[in-house]
Amino acid sequence: MEQVLKHVAQTVEKQLDSELERLDTLDSNDLEAIRQQRIAEMKKRAQQKQEWIANGHGEYTEIDGEKEFFVVCNKSDNVVCHFYRADTPRCRIVDMHLKMLAKKHVETRFVKLDVERAPFLTNRLKIRVIPTIGLVKQNKTKDFIVGFTDLGNCDDFSTEVLEWRIARADVIEYSGDLLVPPAEARKQRALTVQGKKTIRGRQDSDSDLELSD
Repeated sequence: MEQVLKHVAQTVEKQLDSELERLDTLDSNDLEAIRQQRIAEMKKRAQQKQEWIANGHGEYTEIDGEKEFFVVCNKSDNVVCHFYRADTPRCRIVDMHLKMLAKKHVETRFVKLDVERAPFLTNRLKIRVIPTIGLVKQNKTKDFIVGFTDLGNCDDFSTEVLEWRIARADVIEYSGDLLVPPAEARKQRALTVQGKKTIRGRQDSDSDLELSD
């Protein structure tokens, strides 16, 4: 494990050194071009965000039925739809988390649909367990989160776990590690940081020894 941590730390340091060297070689024209490109990207993103909000993004809303479901999927590239039933307590837990994620991920439309109002769609998508979250990208169903099995099989799962699970279907923007859940990813980062500190501490000790010779 110690050798692995040492290798990871050295790799990260090499990548940082390489990036710093690249930045040092840029002249004023290169930096201005990068700045202008960044400004253009920010303007485009702001315009896109306004269009998303106009289409109902940024809020977690209920849709009336099957017809509106298809309208929503036609208007938005990324859709998260909670198929629920009013008398199912776990659906209220999902509501709480999706309401928070809708505000955070404006790039995606978050909606809920009562299965009693959508018997045809429910049957077509083979929804048997409530709650089920449908993840739709470019008008195609990519994945389903069925019940709480993928969320730790408990009622007190965190919003970030649900966010990570949704991100695995590529329907929200996500900068974390898609291969491991957030809690495990934090543990791995902590081990990496600890490994770097250990390596640097040993290097400093070696330097002290050299100076004392």
